[in-house]
Amino acid sequence: MAKKAKDLTLKEQIFVREFLATGNATKAAVVAGYSAATASVTGSKLLRKAKVSAELAKLREKLFSKLEISAEKVLQGIAELAFFDIRKFFTPGGNLVPIHELDDQTARALKGCDVEKLFKHFGKGQAEESGTITKIRTADRLEALELLGRHLKLFTDKIEVNDAQAIVQRLREGRARVAEMKKKTA
Repeated sequence: MAKKAKDLTLKEQIFVREFLATGNATKAAVVAGYSAATASVTGSKLLRKAKVSAELAKLREKLFSKLEISAEKVLQGIAELAFFDIRKFFTPGGNLVPIHELDDQTARALKGCDVEKLFKHFGKGQAEESGTITKIRTADRLEALELLGRHLKLFTDKIEVNDAQAIVQRLREGRARVAEMKKKTA
């Protein structure tokens, strides 16, 4: 690999490529040639380096662009799974729609499909097909709804502070009052 304009070392370039492939900083550091004994610390430090994180961001953006991945497209996919109508798997007569006839949205909602042929046995070693059992599994609607809810901040796992300046000011005022009280009692 040639030296990049951002002046990444060869090890850093290898680290960046491996981290993009695996998402594991420790493994990426080992593959890049850093000591296995300190790979977790080294990987963490490399991710915090400005030139490494900038290169990661640039390559991610390039990859997402190439694959046509966007936040809007991801949210659209989650929404389709969350609000999918199970009736789309069936004909008006109640039979399953053949898999090759499913529209794209319905096919994406299909998580799995098991098909079992049933046979009616008669005579020695003779059988004829008597039916089929088809089991379909769809994507987890609750999981998709939870992802959408988190994105929309309908339920949060942390407390959000919107007015930090006001809190800092109140803390200063409180400290000043405590300091004055200490002066009066001293």
